[in-house]
Amino acid sequence: MPELPEVETIKRGLVPCIEGRRIRELIVLTEKSCQGNPGVAKDAMVKGLRRRGKALLIDLDNGWTLMVHLRMTGQLIWRPDDGETFAGGHPSNNFIADLPNGQTRVIFVFDEGKLFFNDQRKFGFVKILRTEAVEEDSFIAALAPEPWEMDAHELYEKCQRHAKAPIKAVLLDQKIIAGLGNIYADESLFYAGVHPAEKAGNLSEKQVSRLLLGARETMERSIDSGGSTMATYIKPDGTTGNYLENFAEVFRREGKACNRCGETILKTRVTGRGTHYCPKCQPAPEDWEETSSISSRRAQVGYVEKLMPEVCE
Repeated sequence: MPELPEVETIKRGLVPCIEGRRIRELIVLTEKSCQGNPGVAKDAMVKGLRRRGKALLIDLDNGWTLMVHLRMTGQLIWRPDDGETFAGGHPSNNFIADLPNGQTRVIFVFDEGKLFFNDQRKFGFVKILRTEAVEEDSFIAALAPEPWEMDAHELYEKCQRHAKAPIKAVLLDQKIIAGLGNIYADESLFYAGVHPAEKAGNLSEKQVSRLLLGARETMERSIDSGGSTMATYIKPDGTTGNYLENFAEVFRREGKACNRCGETILKTRVTGRGTHYCPKCQPAPEDWEETSSISSRRAQVGYVEKLMPEVCE
């Protein structure tokens, strides 16, 4: 699924495409993919676009908001009547194919173009909410503050409340800190010199402070470079970001030398997720074994399934 920098990149790219344009109709092709009454969007103008965590919020001038979550394979494809096509999300032939097609779930019909919400696996959704009620929505209300909105002491206290959980599981939990996914959790942990399997309760407040700083800096650099170059998400203009190529220190770099110490980057599994780390810069906890027992792995995965089910999809 997209991480916060990818959604932010998509939001910024779509602003010049649809902001200020009037929606003539919202056509729902798959009922599961749209929650709420699509009729309220008829003849409404897009007032602005914003983001909350990994959700894209399209505010209309009539007091309604369209919340879009791309999840695993969602796409937003802008096709103007005259001009360039823009696309963001899971890359596929849909970017150049005739639309709508079998993966099109919702169509935003504008005066001079259409915005297609495609989703192969149908995990994503468009949710129609009163703008004044967005923060009260269960999905939004459950989100914790983002790294820029949280101080180190607050995150430290949350780590203490989840003391026995691996720190990577804590970072992936959107109810603890919003916006971090697999890529930026690994990068933040490397920045702070913390092993992904270290128990959250073992971290000092100084370590947590550096971890939060790492989250902010790695995500800011990613946004500036247009997001990650993962094969799952691309920028709204159809090009890929260059974060992994230019800035990633550990993610997808297994077998390569660490830029900091020269040790070989390793890949393992923590909380059921592929995890990248430097064994020298991020010393393993004493009880960590690369070939962890099946029961230990199940316990880690169980923690994530309980608090954040979507990371195990």
